[in-house]
Amino acid sequence: MGDGKQPQMESYSRHVLVCTGDFCSPDRRGRQLYSLLAELLAREDLLFGPTRVKRGETPCLGVCSNGPIVVVYPEGIWYSDVTPGLLERIVVEHLKRGRPIDEAVFHRL
Repeated sequence: MGDGKQPQMESYSRHVLVCTGDFCSPDRRGRQLYSLLAELLAREDLLFGPTRVKRGETPCLGVCSNGPIVVVYPEGIWYSDVTPGLLERIVVEHLKRGRPIDEAVFHRL
């Protein structure tokens, strides 16, 4: 399988996971946040270069309430009840400036 070469990954600073599952956000708010996240990362110049932020969506993070849930790694910071406004704060304050939104965090690694 394949050509024997290892895949290559460019440097990045953080990875954000958004729960888009039906239990977490039955009204598809998670999917809307996932789309918005791409726009916000582009606006804040966080899509390219060594400080870029990768994003991923998942059908379940195992919380299944108070969604949408957003997790930021490598810190392992979990946010609940994420609205578009809170997501913008997460991108600007946490991802760009390195300051988590403490009042919205419900779990830390």
